Parts: sequence; structure tokens; C-alpha cells
Amino acid sequence: MSRYVLAIDQGTTGSTVLVLDADLRVRGRHTEEFPQIFPQPGWVEHDPEAIMASVQAALIGALKDAGVDPGDIAGIGITNQRETTVLWDRQTGRAVHNAIVWQCRRTADRCRALKDAGHEALFRARTGLVLDPYFSGTKLAWLLSHVGGARAQAEKGALAFGTIDTFLVWRLTGGAAHVTDASNASRTLMMNLETLDWDDDLLQVLGVPRGVLPAVRGCSEIYGTTRDFPGLPDGIPVAGMAGDQQAALFGQACFDVGEAKCTYGTGAFLLMNTGAEPVPSTNGMLTTVGWKLGDRVTYALEGSAFIAGAAVQWLRDGLGLIQKASDIEGLARQVPDSGGVYFVPALTGLGAPHWKADARGLICGLTRGTTRAHLARAALEGIAFQNHDILRAMEADLGKRLTALKVDGGAAANDLLMQFQADLLGVEIVRPAMLETTALGAAFLAGLAVGVWPDLDAVRQSWREDRRFHRDLPDAAVARHLAGWNAAVARA
Repeated sequence: MSRYVLAIDQGTTGSTVLVLDADLRVRGRHTEEFPQIFPQPGWVEHDPEAIMASVQAALIGALKDAGVDPGDIAGIGITNQRETTVLWDRQTGRAVHNAIVWQCRRTADRCRALKDAGHEALFRARTGLVLDPYFSGTKLAWLLSHVGGARAQAEKGALAFGTIDTFLVWRLTGGAAHVTDASNASRTLMMNLETLDWDDDLLQVLGVPRGVLPAVRGCSEIYGTTRDFPGLPDGIPVAGMAGDQQAALFGQACFDVGEAKCTYGTGAFLLMNTGAEPVPSTNGMLTTVGWKLGDRVTYALEGSAFIAGAAVQWLRDGLGLIQKASDIEGLARQVPDSGGVYFVPALTGLGAPHWKADARGLICGLTRGTTRAHLARAALEGIAFQNHDILRAMEADLGKRLTALKVDGGAAANDLLMQFQADLLGVEIVRPAMLETTALGAAFLAGLAVGVWPDLDAVRQSWREDRRFHRDLPDAAVARHLAGWNAAVARA
């Protein structure tokens, strides 16, 4: 029996493919970046063909690195940047426009108009989301309205919509499967959280024809098999799928109510398992599907900061403060604190719990004594401050304090950031041995579907801890930091 699982982690700036064996040893890993497209301020796009090329190259590279025969892959799991929206021709499989990325703010006016028309309460009640350009529904509506002939073609059934998971499965299966999973569907502003199906009332408000949408499936089942995909033989089951943040929650083995994780990637995303019933938020959080296994649904609360690791990339690429992202910690450690400098990383608006689409990045508290090191430290602290606001709001919704927070993603390797996060939150920060938990979650979901792992207990037992961080700062110092941050956010 084949005992390898291939996990595709299709992210915002690149695609990573991992080949894992049944003992969770990473046998092969490869990452391919692809270009970001910024047509105008606040707009972000990707070329869907560049995404596919990066996936193909990463897949071939990972298999070569692993020295594994592709025919020995038992199943493929997919995790993806969630709200990024693609509309393509069913006959050719080619997109009719660049993908509109989750960070893109082009539909801010449409969201404002929907709010002004009194629709926000309906969307909030049915989807658990807020009316924000972040989500896919208004992006799809924009494509239908702005791409010549798209609406007429969509109404004839000639076009297909999908988030990146759907586009990948379509390509992997040679166009045989047009599906998404419940976790990704819950991020579109179009799926009803109770029925786990597209909501006709919401589709009517958005002006989206139902025929353009994929079927909504579970997160661990066989959606189809590979066909005519470069680097892979035909017949491999595509068997697991979840949005990146839900996949990370699963990969962190947060299977019990109240367990939570934070992923530090391009953005920062906190998710908390709330169990079999959706928990409405009154504090700016999102209610979302965690995963669906068979007939069992697990829901989650989520808070999203749009910019985390992207702030470090901006310091590297925009300001030239560092040569590579990993230099940030060494530079920040050259000073004992930020010297009163605060960096609000609202480079694409502010997410939860503030939800200010028109907010912009802010650096304040500069003096003649401010150095590159102070700016670097303020950038790291800004990431942690955002997460503090999110977690406190999440605790208010749940009605109890968290005792530990599992962390993952590239920036979770930054000890200075993790320590400051523990100082702000006053909870244990628990870092796993494997930080690529998004890919791990996708692998688990696929492996469960094809029998590589028998059940959730086997998954839980495989999770390994690396280190814990505890609060070192006195309460008075934490309060002083938070007061400065809150003043800065008010100005962003």
C-alpha cells in the first residue's frame, strides 16, 4: 500500500509542496515563488497560470527531493490562500481575468453600498462574516460586472468560479471536478453556515448566478483523481482540502473546544475551535467552518490581521532596511525596546476586530534617536499588538480566558516576536516542532481519507512540541505598551 501523502500549500507569495510518510517525516519539500501584481493602490492580483506553474514546479521539485516514485503517493491534500478569487472558462480552463487576491481592496465601495442598503445584518447572520472586501463574494461580483461578457457567459453556464482550492482541483483532475470544501466556502460571503450550501438570498443580493459556483464538499474525502497533470501519473486521489488557516488549526491538532492557534504568515490569523455549533461574535470576530469530516462539522472563531510577515517583506523590499526577512530579529535585538516607536501595519486596511478598510499604515513616535533597529523592533511588535487585540475580542465572545496559544508559520521561528507576544497576552505561547502546519493539516486530511492515518487520535499523537514562551514583562510595562499602541491605532 502507498504510504506517502503529497501536500500542496498554495500561499499568497508562493507554492510549497511537501511529501510526507506515515510517520510524518518530511521526505521532500520544495517552494516556488510567483509575482505579485499591483494594478493600482489597494489592488492586488495574481496570474492564475503563474500560480499553476509554481505548483507544478514545487511538486516536481519535492518529488525529486524525496526520491519517491509519484506512483507511490496515496493521496493529495490541498490547502490554499482562501478568499483569492478566480473565474475561468469551463472549456479552456483559462481564467478570464487575473485572480483577485484576498488582500485586494477594490470592492470597498461595493461593501459600503451593501451596508448602506441595510444588508450587513443578513450577511452576518447567514455567513458569520462582515461585509468587507477581504471576502470572495464581492470580488466575484466585480469580475462579473467588469470583465467584458463575463456575466452573460456565467449565466449560460460557460464560466466557473473558485477559490484557489477549486482551481487546483479542477486542473489536477483535468476539469472533472468543480468542488470546494466547507471551510473555503465559508469564506465567500455566499455560504450559509447552518446548511453548508450556497444561500440563494445572498446570491441575489450580490448578483451571482448559482450555476457558476462549485459543489460544497467535506474536507477529507476523495474529490476525484489526477488526470493529465504534469509530473503526476493519472489516478492519484485528490482527497483532502481546507483553507490555509483551518488546515493549520487541524495540523496543530486543536480538536477540542477552546483550543486555539495563530499562524504568522503574510498575515496573522488566530482561530479557536468552538465545537459543533457556530458561535456568533459581538466583538468583531468571524464565525467560520473549521472543518467537516463526514457528517460532523467543527466551527471556529477567527480573527485576521491582514499584514504580519508582509510587514517584514516591506521593510526588506520597500525600505531596504534588511537584506532578507530572517535578518529582522538580529537587527531588532540591537535595541532593548522600540524607543517609543509604534508601527501600525495597516498596509491593506485593518482587519479584526477593527475592520477599517480605509486604514493605512502608520509609524509614529520617531525622534532623532530613532534607528533602523527601532523600526525593525516596532514592526515585530506591531504584529504582536494586532494579535493581542484579536485574542482579547475572541475571549470576550467565548466568555473565558485562553491559557495557551499554539503558533506556527514562518515568523513563529522568531524568538523575539514570540516572547513579546507572550508578554502582551500573558498566556503560554506553544511552538510545535513542525511550523508548516498548514501543509501538515492538508496532509492529515488527505491521509485520513485514504487510510494512511486511521483516526484523529493518531493525528493528535503525532503532534510534537518545540518550545514554550511565558510572560516576562511586568503588568505596568504591558499596560504602557498597550496605551501607546491604542493611541497609534486611533490615528491609522
